[in-house]
Amino acid sequence: MTTSITRQDPAALGGDGSILMRQRRDHAALDTMMNRWPAGGADDERDALWQDIVQLVFSHAFAEETVLWPLLRRTAPHGEELTGEVEEEHQAINDLVAQVEKAPDDPRRDEWIRQAFTLIRQDIRDEEDELLPHLREAFDDHRLRRIGATWEAVRATAPTHPHPAVPRRPPGNALLGVPLSLIDRLRDLAPVGSPAARRASLTALGAAGAGAVVFRMVRAARRPGHR
Repeated sequence: MTTSITRQDPAALGGDGSILMRQRRDHAALDTMMNRWPAGGADDERDALWQDIVQLVFSHAFAEETVLWPLLRRTAPHGEELTGEVEEEHQAINDLVAQVEKAPDDPRRDEWIRQAFTLIRQDIRDEEDELLPHLREAFDDHRLRRIGATWEAVRATAPTHPHPAVPRRPPGNALLGVPLSLIDRLRDLAPVGSPAARRASLTALGAAGAGAVVFRMVRAARRPGHR
């Protein structure tokens, strides 16, 4: 029987730099932002908060799918089943957020966002209670910190918006997703259609090599070694 990581202290989870603590900090940040959103003030303030949530959700999930779930499939009992369920949750969140982004003036937008929050909260519970404890069982503190550093590096190059056609598993997600992250990150800084956004699109065409770099990093992190 697994023990949830939710209330364990940092030392029990491998220290502040471990993947378990990095995951938990992101989850806590998301929970705080989702709780703030209903009373976020003016529409532009709520929109800015929603964008912050979206950016964190997608970079976080991409790094999970690239670094963590392959490890769990290899080391955890029923790892294929466990990660498959969470990948389905991620796809449902992806599809719903894509719907919100495609129809910014739809009167159902707030309801779709609330539905997304419900899915995100369920995903957090499944990860902290069911999936992540298996990493604590499989790896020692040093390895958990190494995994955490790789996960952080991948998250820094991850897409920050939904791309429903990008595969959920490596190597396809890295090879297709990392170039798209260039568009996403300039989009986060510049209005759609601006010169900066157009430059992002052009840059992304020559950026497929970035996906290969990320894939090599992930393969190194997954290589059998110190536990």
